[in-house]
Amino acid sequence: MRTIAFSVLTAAAIPLCAALAQQTPAAPIESARAVRTSRPPVIDGREDDAVWRTVTPTSDFLEFRPDEGKQPRFRTEFKVAYDDRYLYAFVRAYDPHPDSIMTALTRRDVRGPSDQLKLMIDSYDDRLSGFEFAVNPVGVKRDYAMYNDRDEDDTWDGIWDVGTRIDSVGWTAEFRIPFSQLRYANSARHTFGFGVWRDIERYKERTSWPLFHANQSGISSQLGALDGIDDIASFHRLEVVPYVVAKSLSVPLTSPATAVGWERSQRLTGGADIKYGVTPNVTLDATVNPDFGQVEADPSVVNLTAFETFFQERRPFFIEGTGLYNYGLNCSIVNCWGEGLFYSRRIGRSPQLLNSYGDDASPNVTPILGAAKLTGRVHGGLNFGVLEAVTGRVTGTEARTTEPTTSYTVLRAQQDFRGGQTNVGVIGTGVNRALDMWTDTILRRDAYALGTNFRQRWGTSRYELTASLTGSRVDGARQAITATQLSGVHLYQRPDGSLTVDSARTSLSGDAEDIAFGKQGGNMVHYQTSYERQSPGFEVNDLGYLRRANQQLFNNWMGFTFAKPTKIYNQLSGNFNAWGFWTAAGLPTERAVNTNWHVNFVNNWWVNTGVTLSQLGKTYCDNCARGGPAFRRSPLSQFNIGIQGDDRRHVVPNVSVYEAIGDYGASRYVEVSPELALIPMSQLQLDITADWSHNHDDSQWFGNFDEGAVTHYAFALLEQETRSLGIRASYTATPDLSFQLYAAPFISRGHYSDFRELSATPRAARFDDRYAAYTPPVNASRGFDILDLRSNSVLRWEFRPGSTFFAVWTHGRGGDAFDPTAPARRWKDEYGDLFALHPDNTFLVKVAWWLGE
Repeated sequence: MRTIAFSVLTAAAIPLCAALAQQTPAAPIESARAVRTSRPPVIDGREDDAVWRTVTPTSDFLEFRPDEGKQPRFRTEFKVAYDDRYLYAFVRAYDPHPDSIMTALTRRDVRGPSDQLKLMIDSYDDRLSGFEFAVNPVGVKRDYAMYNDRDEDDTWDGIWDVGTRIDSVGWTAEFRIPFSQLRYANSARHTFGFGVWRDIERYKERTSWPLFHANQSGISSQLGALDGIDDIASFHRLEVVPYVVAKSLSVPLTSPATAVGWERSQRLTGGADIKYGVTPNVTLDATVNPDFGQVEADPSVVNLTAFETFFQERRPFFIEGTGLYNYGLNCSIVNCWGEGLFYSRRIGRSPQLLNSYGDDASPNVTPILGAAKLTGRVHGGLNFGVLEAVTGRVTGTEARTTEPTTSYTVLRAQQDFRGGQTNVGVIGTGVNRALDMWTDTILRRDAYALGTNFRQRWGTSRYELTASLTGSRVDGARQAITATQLSGVHLYQRPDGSLTVDSARTSLSGDAEDIAFGKQGGNMVHYQTSYERQSPGFEVNDLGYLRRANQQLFNNWMGFTFAKPTKIYNQLSGNFNAWGFWTAAGLPTERAVNTNWHVNFVNNWWVNTGVTLSQLGKTYCDNCARGGPAFRRSPLSQFNIGIQGDDRRHVVPNVSVYEAIGDYGASRYVEVSPELALIPMSQLQLDITADWSHNHDDSQWFGNFDEGAVTHYAFALLEQETRSLGIRASYTATPDLSFQLYAAPFISRGHYSDFRELSATPRAARFDDRYAAYTPPVNASRGFDILDLRSNSVLRWEFRPGSTFFAVWTHGRGGDAFDPTAPARRWKDEYGDLFALHPDNTFLVKVAWWLGE
């Protein structure tokens, strides 16, 4: 299979590479000029400052959406000035109907249904990176860091000012951006990449200078040039944000030892975030004893699959600026599950041995003692990053270790050639644990990964070839490495597999490879084909995220985009996909074809739909029995459709429906997810989401039961119903003062019946021949009834630029109320039981004060 996949990729890539060897001459870069001023303007959105009378405006904007290249509906112009410390910009957005300009008073970094002006600045002028500064007519700010030409980091928060004003001829935005917030070369003269985008929301029209080509890959590489910036200071900026946190939380009674109940625990802690500009283009970020109490809780889930649940990172320190550390695995246009060498949720995770050595009073979060990131770009196109974090020891009952002191390290470097068209990168990760008598035989002592990746683009970045090669090694006691071989990621113990468990090993090594070729830009048609492989011993889950090893996959994707508006739609896009999965030894585990289509009608309503047919031909599940033999998969068909209303309105409905039918009709899954977004007034946004699903699964794994020398791999019919509700309310008094409430009750109940075990012929063609009658032990639970409620209330006040006050109330309650002897209950009773559970309340006040140049 590997030979076939590489042959197909080579056959597709070689003629195209030859045809594209001669580069299309680059189009001339449009330019504007900044003027030095000795008298800074007042940032109030007015054009009456002396400097603005001396600057010639730039106004040759063009529409890029929905009709690329068309003359804009309304005129837009901008002017740029600077002094030793700041870059200033004044943008005038003309509009003959100022009373129709759409506004939304939201909290920072939240885009409501509103007009917008955005500056895009590539201060290093490398055509790959930069910063974005956006504002709406009522002064709500949004900002981003750009990297890899087309990726945006929306967690970056710069310290900058802007003034806006709606007047008789439209609206204006006046920006003041400190040079200390930008990265640039240490030279006397500078040219910045520069662009201005304007959104006219009521027409869903987007214009830009210079013209942005949506069918061309990249953002930074399409910016114009801003000349005339000379003799600006080289800042060694220092920003310190010390903070104090007062917290009151519910904890179980610990004395006397027989006590039952709860008490309040009062805690006062402190810490600091530090940002230091080592040079204008190298920055050190550090955090000491960080607290993320204002961060929203993870959603509730019931995971019945063989894979670990992936949760998005929400902590600001581990999101901002970490795009450089991205090194994906098993991630193509067709399939992507967040796998990679760096999964920052490993740092500060829930203690791994909490269930073994802890109780309700034991800490459920590992403290981060400190973390630091050094990132930068040096002359010649080298980007580099170093991340180091240390977490403290956590103990449970009888002072037993539930998580040892651990060090996490990530090293990353990327070298650009040919103006960013060619990129070569390396990454190294390391985890080192201080194990003791409680953890030595369970946890891995050390874990390392080393990888290199390559990217080559041709034809104004339309065509792209990528490849990577990665290796891993984990070390530990024999028992820990044996447990690694037996884990759901590896499954060396499969009785019908080609792997064998070696209980004498004290290390495990593996490798992974991938190669992909595709057309990412250009008109209408795009495609990608890719091949990826992980060896059985590949293990990166100490600092990365990997669902499974021992896998190879071949993906093919072709997409179509019809961006020219018609009388029926504004935009139409679709794709066709085909993929296959095999074990490293060649056992087919999945074959599927899929198509998806998305249409945006002229009334701005969206319809999205897709169909997937999988388990085509003979395919086998090698991990469904959790270490048991592989068995034949049944064909599976899936269908989804979603409808979304016009997001310019005050009431925006949205509903999606998903259905899957498998096991020759014996299994069926249905999910309905309605959503309603309400904007009763500019300052108030409400978002109400619901989700209902019913799962009738006739081949759900139930458990593996050892009876003497025989292991029974048990399966059952699962009847599961899940209901969840999400309520999010956001009130913004001013762009700097906001309140947000999030609450999500969740109930999922399931019951197992019709028990079976895998027969002696699990690969039989007939569904019934794969199983034999079996009765599991009486102490094995026949169901579950998960009740959960999570909510956050956050008052945020940015009382001065970069300085914030948070008041947070976190509320939760949860448990499993399954009773096999109780009759079926109404959902009303389930919610009554949920709210009868003991509440876990945490109250937090956090004050962070920005100290900077």
